[in-house]
Amino acid sequence: MTVQHTLGAAAELRHLLGDRIVLPGDAAYEDARLPWNRAIDQRPFAVARPESAEDVVAIVRAAAATGLRVAPQSTGHGAGALADSDLSRTILVSLAGLRGVTVDPATRTARVLGGSQWNDVLAQAAPHGLTAMHGSAGDVGVVGYSLSGGLSFFARAHGLAVNAVRAVQIVTAEGRLVRASAEENTELFWAVRGGSGAFGIVVSIEVDLLPYADLFAGMLLWDVSRAPAVAHAWAAWTRTAPESVSTSLRIMHFPPLPELPPFLSGRSVVVIDGVVLAPDDAAAEIIEPLRVLAPGLDTFARIPSAGLVHMHMDPPEPTPAASTGAMLASFDGEAVDAWLAAATSTPGLSFAEVRHVGGAAARRPDGAGAVGSLAGDYLLAGIGMVPVPDLAPIAQAAVHALVHSMDAWRAPALALTFIDGDVDRELGFGGAAARLRELKAVYDPAGMFAAGHPVD
Repeated sequence: MTVQHTLGAAAELRHLLGDRIVLPGDAAYEDARLPWNRAIDQRPFAVARPESAEDVVAIVRAAAATGLRVAPQSTGHGAGALADSDLSRTILVSLAGLRGVTVDPATRTARVLGGSQWNDVLAQAAPHGLTAMHGSAGDVGVVGYSLSGGLSFFARAHGLAVNAVRAVQIVTAEGRLVRASAEENTELFWAVRGGSGAFGIVVSIEVDLLPYADLFAGMLLWDVSRAPAVAHAWAAWTRTAPESVSTSLRIMHFPPLPELPPFLSGRSVVVIDGVVLAPDDAAAEIIEPLRVLAPGLDTFARIPSAGLVHMHMDPPEPTPAASTGAMLASFDGEAVDAWLAAATSTPGLSFAEVRHVGGAAARRPDGAGAVGSLAGDYLLAGIGMVPVPDLAPIAQAAVHALVHSMDAWRAPALALTFIDGDVDRELGFGGAAARLRELKAVYDPAGMFAAGHPVD
């Protein structure tokens, strides 16, 4: 785009959208362009800030009129997926102002506006004794998480969160607001459940809720010196754990920061956390083989279901980080040893996680969309914190080194919510990739939508 065309497009956007658009040079631009993951320096052509579905329609039509692309973003937790995209001709559509949740306790469903976070859903669902298939952090956007698969601590019992989606309202490349469900616009509904932002901007979503007012959950923590014994014991225990149990194993390296609690500040620890969907006595019996390893901290207890988002200790504020992940077909003794070596000795690696999956998450239900299940019994994830930009290459190298150390045990699959850029995303779509490309050409022939996980 030439300078003249750039200036013309900017002027036209201002004319069409008024104060809903933020351009480089505007006082609000530097804040508006920032994602939750502050390590990603995204600089779009403009940032649009809708507050209604009608605003989104106007933005998409304005983009078409000016020859620009659009990229929807709610919180920007997964902004690394856009890091490889050229945003110089793209309007970043920040959905942060489009929030709201309505719960129907009779049908155990929620209607969630496109920029809403899981904390918004839990606040409305909890008074009715309900919860949702959310991720490990409450400030993650509902739409992007759900439509990209969504791996919750309920996954082994209830499957992927994408299968809880009952309908979406989406603005298409034609600038039309349509509803897609199992009864209407069925091909679009199939595609968006996995293809997500590649097919439009979702302005609302309807999801099933779960009937758990409280649950047995928590974490066990040891000094990292106990990691070999703990990791081998957990891996063996998961091979017979019932589907009512979803847990993760992590090695976490914390810098000596005063804002951290004393039991974490400046320490390296090994942690097992998760959920047991069983009565207290039965749940305690299930995790007893882990408790006999004498953790220094044991928080497993019955808690209100809304409190689950605090269990995994995800950062509460926008944070710069590099991350990636992979699926593992198994986690045997040799795999545990390889993981331990990488998790404890890779420079720049802050957190190394293995999450037990399988169960219902591996079974594709009838009527599922493009993504409906996840191959592989374990998920591998790595995070490297980036406190200053110069450390970004080290963190990126660290998380990829963790994944490569486990190549011998990898499954041909990906959990889309656990990867950022520089991966073959087609593995995340499985057998649906070809059909997704065909439908992309039907619903977005000009390639208007720039998705974090492109299907074309």
